[in-house]
Amino acid sequence: MSKKMKLAVFMSLFATGSTLYAQDLTGVWQQIDDRTGSPKALIEIRKDAKDSYTGKIIKVTPRPGYTPKEKCVNCPAPYTNQPILGMDIFKGLKLDGTNTYSQGSIIDPLAGKIYSLKGKIAANGKRLHLRGYLGISAIGRTQTWIRAE
Repeated sequence: MSKKMKLAVFMSLFATGSTLYAQDLTGVWQQIDDRTGSPKALIEIRKDAKDSYTGKIIKVTPRPGYTPKEKCVNCPAPYTNQPILGMDIFKGLKLDGTNTYSQGSIIDPLAGKIYSLKGKIAANGKRLHLRGYLGISAIGRTQTWIRAE
């Protein structure tokens, strides 16, 4: 076997191995408000046939002094006037390395804005750091979500 062939086999095994050991995002996650540290919602993350992840709001967490909105009023189509409970708030997130994800988009149903999305899951699989941003990642916000037991 030639050196090029050995290198190609090694690289394909390495790429497959890093994907196999990546933490899985599927399941239920507690969304934590990055400004207050309070729980906001429970998000169910599922994987589709194209190996991308989508997150749906399955429960809005009550917080003192806050009345949750029921509909996405200022949101662009197809989210306009859709119920927030049951809404897919992010989609298209794909594994792009060991425990890192990119190429997603996320909507803030309270502000009606859509952002690019990337993320990283902790090695123990219990914390998910998601960064929503416009244009470049340096201009954005990060939330840490905690896997619900």
